[in-house]
Amino acid sequence: MLRTDLHPSLKNGLLARLPEDDISALAPLLQPATLKQREVLFEPFRPIEHLHFFETGLSSEIAGGTGSEHIEVGCTGHEGVSGVPLILGVESTPHLSVMQVGGFAYRMRSSELRRAMDMSPSLRRLLLQYAHVFMIQLAATALADGRYRIEERLARWLLMCQDRVAGSLPLTHEFLALMLGVRRPSVTDALHVLEGRRLIKAERGLIVVRDRAGLVELAGGSYGLPEAEYRRIIAQDRPPAAFSSPSAPSGN
Repeated sequence: MLRTDLHPSLKNGLLARLPEDDISALAPLLQPATLKQREVLFEPFRPIEHLHFFETGLSSEIAGGTGSEHIEVGCTGHEGVSGVPLILGVESTPHLSVMQVGGFAYRMRSSELRRAMDMSPSLRRLLLQYAHVFMIQLAATALADGRYRIEERLARWLLMCQDRVAGSLPLTHEFLALMLGVRRPSVTDALHVLEGRRLIKAERGLIVVRDRAGLVELAGGSYGLPEAEYRRIIAQDRPPAAFSSPSAPSGN
């Protein structure tokens, strides 16, 4: 059943920036959805049925070639929305989108999107701005994969995950290997490097960030440009919880 209202304290960085009149008009089109870990949001070359405005959780956009070669190229949390091709008028994509950390979202049918964007110029502008920021993230991932060491790339992905997931990060070696496009032994080696620098604490299927500033320093230029572009284009000096550089918890 579709809701006729939305929670007053929206966490989604896009919905929270819409005028109140737009939120009231959109509310009947948005359905609450609880998304489980590993739930598929859309599949390669299949029609994308919904957009998801995330309140919590973490989704991954995965590119794949022939055979079993796959790598994560982007991620989305409560700063944004899944289904960017729909925003650009494209019904399907070669990419796969899957929940890596379960969460809650407001779901909109793809068939309603065009009407909603025609109805609200401010929604259209905001979604197109987010599509731009997401493309910057994809480009930054390509740069990181081609020009940075695995430890630097791991630091970048952990920062991106922490931007979107509160507390400890439930990241398995399998997922980290997908994020980095490497084999699991390489992930283990990279985690040991970061642990040796006391930047993280890695347990079975769980990573605790101990020194965020140290991760930022290690990631270097591989991290920060898409986040800055989000603040410049969308947040406009009013950053949401994502990309607000949370203080790193102290650890022993």
